[in-house]
Amino acid sequence: MCAKKSTDTHLEFLESSEGLANELDKAQNFFQSNNKLFLIIGGVLLAGLLGFVGYRYYQDGREADAQKALYKAVYDFESDSLSLALKGKGGNEGLLSIADNYSGTDAGNLASFYAGVALLKDGKFDDAIQRLKSFGSSDLLLQGRAYALIGDAYMEKNNAKEAIDYYKRASDYKANAFFTPSYLLKLGLAYEKNSQPKDAASTYKRIIDDFPMSSEVMNAKKYLGVVEGQVGE
Repeated sequence: MCAKKSTDTHLEFLESSEGLANELDKAQNFFQSNNKLFLIIGGVLLAGLLGFVGYRYYQDGREADAQKALYKAVYDFESDSLSLALKGKGGNEGLLSIADNYSGTDAGNLASFYAGVALLKDGKFDDAIQRLKSFGSSDLLLQGRAYALIGDAYMEKNNAKEAIDYYKRASDYKANAFFTPSYLLKLGLAYEKNSQPKDAASTYKRIIDDFPMSSEVMNAKKYLGVVEGQVGE
C-alpha cells in the first residue's frame, strides 16, 4: 500500500516547474514593489556599520593620544611633581586635562584616578573626591583602592560617616588577603571616630578571624582591646 502523500507540506511547488516559476515570480514582484523600502533598510544598515567603524577608528585614535599624554604625566606623578603632573607644562598635558579631554578612554579613566591621588596628597580633598568618584574599573587593586582613598579624603574632612561608606565599599570589593585587611582597619578606625565602638569591634574581629596572617592583625587586636572595654565585653 502506498503511503499517503501529505497535503500539509509547504514545499509542493518544488515538485513542479510551473509551481517553482510561479513562486519565483511572486518573490520578484514582492521585491520590486518594496524596492524603496529595501533600499532604505540597506542604507540604514550600511550607515550604522560605517558609523560604528568610524567611531571605533576615532576612539582608537583618541586612546593612543591619551596613552601618550598619560605617560609623561604619570612620570611626573611618580617623581612627586604633583603640580606638574596635574596641570602639565608646555606641550605636555596634565592629568586633569587628560581626564577631561579623553573621557571615555581607558587612559582618560586612569588619569582621573591619578589626578584624585595627586589632589588628595595636595590637600584638595573635595577635588580629590570628585575625581576618584568619576573613576571606574573592574581591576582587583585600583577600584578598591579608589574607594579607600575617597574614604581617606572624607576622614581628612572629619566626615567619618561618609568615610565609613567608602571604606565598606573598599573592604567588600573583591575581598582578598592582600588589600582587604588594610581597608577593614581603616573602617574600624572610622567607626571609632563616629562613636560606633560595637561596629569597630566586629570589624577588628573580622580581620583577626578572616585574615590571621595579615600584617594588620597586631593592630586589630590592640584596637579591639580598647573598644571592647568601651562596650563592656
